[in-house]
Amino acid sequence: MPIKIKRIYDESNDNDGYRILIDRLWPRGISKDSAKIDEWNKDIAPSNELRKFFSHKAELFPEFKARYKKELESKSSELLRLKNISEKSNLTLLYAAKDSEYNQAVVLLEQIEQI
Repeated sequence: MPIKIKRIYDESNDNDGYRILIDRLWPRGISKDSAKIDEWNKDIAPSNELRKFFSHKAELFPEFKARYKKELESKSSELLRLKNISEKSNLTLLYAAKDSEYNQAVVLLEQIEQI
């Protein structure tokens, strides 16, 4: 089944399946009850250092992407676990960033799909 990425601020629906927040910090303005997540995985999120480096600046995305992929090399068992979830049900990776093109979910999705 295809893995989806979605802003946590977007409304949830039944097609989301297993919803996992992949941000290191809890998103502003969202209560834990209203988030409707199945899991919050801070460990798969970019490190604090990388998050601060990127600061959601599109011009830094290529470098961010390369560094995040490097960080994900040590998370192969977690990537495989997410891939296995996606093979059994819908999986939605949730992120808080405003930019739908330049964020960690895009990179994470690409890495999971390569397994």
